[in-house]
Amino acid sequence: MLNLRPIMFVGTASDVGKSVITAGFCRIFKQDGYQPAPFKAQNMSLNSYATPDGLEIGRAQAVQAEAAGLPCHTDMNPVLLKPTNDRSSQVILNGKPIGNQSAYDYFMGNDRAELFAAVTQAFDRLASRHSPVVMEGAGSISELNLKHRDITNLRIAYHAGAATYLIGDIDRGGLFGSVYGTIALLTPDERALIKGIIINKFRGDARLFDDGRRMLEELTGVPVVGMLPYFRDIFIEQEDSVALEQKARSMSAGKVNVAVVLLKRMSNFTDFDRLERDPRVNLFYTHQPDDIAQADIVILPGSKNTIDDLLTIKNNGIARAITDVYKRGKTVIGICGGYQMLGEVVEDPDHLEGPIETLPGLGLLPIRTILQPVKTTQQRSFTYRQTTDPCRGYEIHMGQTDVTGTPNPLARLDNGQPDGYLLHDRCWGTYLHGILDNDIVINDLLAPYTAGSTNEPFDYAHFKEEQYDRLAELIRQHVDMEQIYSSMRA
Repeated sequence: MLNLRPIMFVGTASDVGKSVITAGFCRIFKQDGYQPAPFKAQNMSLNSYATPDGLEIGRAQAVQAEAAGLPCHTDMNPVLLKPTNDRSSQVILNGKPIGNQSAYDYFMGNDRAELFAAVTQAFDRLASRHSPVVMEGAGSISELNLKHRDITNLRIAYHAGAATYLIGDIDRGGLFGSVYGTIALLTPDERALIKGIIINKFRGDARLFDDGRRMLEELTGVPVVGMLPYFRDIFIEQEDSVALEQKARSMSAGKVNVAVVLLKRMSNFTDFDRLERDPRVNLFYTHQPDDIAQADIVILPGSKNTIDDLLTIKNNGIARAITDVYKRGKTVIGICGGYQMLGEVVEDPDHLEGPIETLPGLGLLPIRTILQPVKTTQQRSFTYRQTTDPCRGYEIHMGQTDVTGTPNPLARLDNGQPDGYLLHDRCWGTYLHGILDNDIVINDLLAPYTAGSTNEPFDYAHFKEEQYDRLAELIRQHVDMEQIYSSMRA
């Protein structure tokens, strides 16, 4: 089988669907007998994942690798920015943190040549092992003030010789202006990279846009190769948390109501995707104390800035609401940063997160956390409570947590080390992201609220495979795959 040149999906803006479309094409090329791999030079996200060799990449590239049938690798996402506040981010290079930088220092600093060299080296390594490399851009490709410092859009597309496709979101409105303006602002060399336009999130009968499609092609001189419909029945993990607050917060009388606290620096919200799919559960995200008060189960999730988010929930009434529902016998659990918040105190003597050195926690668990510069990133096998069935998860955290009372770990890692703290059936914490992907954990969590109900087995891994296949089929139906393959053989 002939090798294919790389393909790249870029956007008119953020959140136009690049990550999901990239995952869909990873699955298509896998189905067609190729050996694809995803690549995003620079990702800004609080959703990350631990690679098999204990390094860190953006979660979206881990999902895309899963769609391609591969274990994830740092070459798929050499630069990851994890915002710590509104002005600075932790910089992850080739899977390892290299420090925090302000947005100004990062984008205006003199290290862009070094970063771009690292990005091209990662791409070249990946391209030597896989064909095609399925590349994803970031944000808009026409940010004129930043383009000359760009390491993740058309500059890397040019290096790769990628057949590049521009994605526009028709659902947000202004499609003509965004697509035409994006292409008009490109240089001739950049414009030559664009092989087609994909219109995403179209509602209704696509034939109604036939005239618009022709007009867009005439305006831009670029063919529209596909119109993907807006869908709600295919479930692919999302890269950004922008849609979480829009999920319904109404209580369901017939289900277990699970409230996930919507933290400002919330990380790894994909921890709850499996739980959300459970037919027994009504899961929602909230930063309203009244919603917390009505929930059966409250989850404090991970955070990229534990102390700042802990201070916020103390000031906005969420912390009090959590302790109140705990006192009323409801379930309260914490994962990673949320686990740290449930303890007696969080300390930051090295000012890794900010100026506050010590902040009392919610005091529900007898633990004490000291934030430390060394970062733990590791995939884990473990056993849960007293069970012996193997479970899977991963750690991504900075900090050492010690038990101040009688040790009672929630889990036992495959290296024999304990994890987390089990206060009782309705209150525990853990460092293990992905712990709720394991049925044995979910069934135990829901048991106090589902006595007597029958539980149909749910194979989450099989479910995800079905979703990738359905996404691939949707793309095949609505995108000119012959044109796609033709551009990749040129």
